[in-house]
Amino acid sequence: MNITVCLRPFRAAGPRLDAETVGDKLVVHNYGHGGSGWSLCWGSGQLAVKTAMAGGEKDIAVIGCGALGLAAATLAQRAGARVTIYAKEWMPEVRSARATGIWSPDSRIALAGSVGPQFPAFWEDMARSSFRIHQRYLGLADGPVEWTDRYTLSDTPFAGPPADPLGFAHYASRVQDLTPPIEDQAKGTHPFPTPYVRKTSLPMFNITEYGRVLLSDFLQAGGRIETVEFHAPSELASLRQKVIINCTGYGARALWKDETIVPVRGQITWLIPQPEVRYGVYYRGVSTLSRRDGMVVQRTGADESYGYNDANERPDRADAEAAVATIASLFPKA
Repeated sequence: MNITVCLRPFRAAGPRLDAETVGDKLVVHNYGHGGSGWSLCWGSGQLAVKTAMAGGEKDIAVIGCGALGLAAATLAQRAGARVTIYAKEWMPEVRSARATGIWSPDSRIALAGSVGPQFPAFWEDMARSSFRIHQRYLGLADGPVEWTDRYTLSDTPFAGPPADPLGFAHYASRVQDLTPPIEDQAKGTHPFPTPYVRKTSLPMFNITEYGRVLLSDFLQAGGRIETVEFHAPSELASLRQKVIINCTGYGARALWKDETIVPVRGQITWLIPQPEVRYGVYYRGVSTLSRRDGMVVQRTGADESYGYNDANERPDRADAEAAVATIASLFPKA
């Protein structure tokens, strides 16, 4: 059993995608996507690259080598730029590599009361753009992106959405045409012991492979990566590039002194891969997903406030074992 912890970079006002001048550099920000970094990386990257290259600059720096950094760097290359990534860590050591890998474009993306009336449509554009590009990675060897069935199980009848004490923004209904509808499953049509079961199908990111593909494609297209850690914006003066896309995720809290970033702790328990399992399950606040690099088991809680404002990155083995036991109870030994 392996245990990893990731801090999702949540911002109540949604992702930061503005630009500012630091010395003689134009810095385009692209961070603060909460639990939607992988899901929205392509749409968000398109917006960041458009701003970065609007002045005609073709030598671009990207800070960060996670999902957002690799997507932005790849998109800048495709737009004709020379791109160098500057990062403390490469995939798969970055925080993005510890993500669950589910298509979840509105997971902890913002607080409904902290965004303007234009934000839902803005989010939808990012989600649809990202979805289209993710689909281009279907069918590749080792499956960086795959569709899998997801089952939600309950011991009692399904009620409305759970209480949301923090008031997260939820926009999934705006893109519900992208994925199959949720369907109630009749008894005898599924193998689960609970009386109430719902099913849908969603894209899944095999992050180990997806990250490898993106990193390899970037380097093969002439991209460069330099290992470096920045501690203050003033240190960006050392870079030769005049335009920088800042994709530092949770790291932006320290680098940019951005106190609007709130950590949302997520712990994953990794079990050995089971290739014969081609679905995911959610039951009693615990989610499991079968990826090619392992079985992912994660306590998600009853709502998205679970782990909110918890910056503890130490693994909790007792919680991991309890989460595994919850899922194991669905599959009693013969």
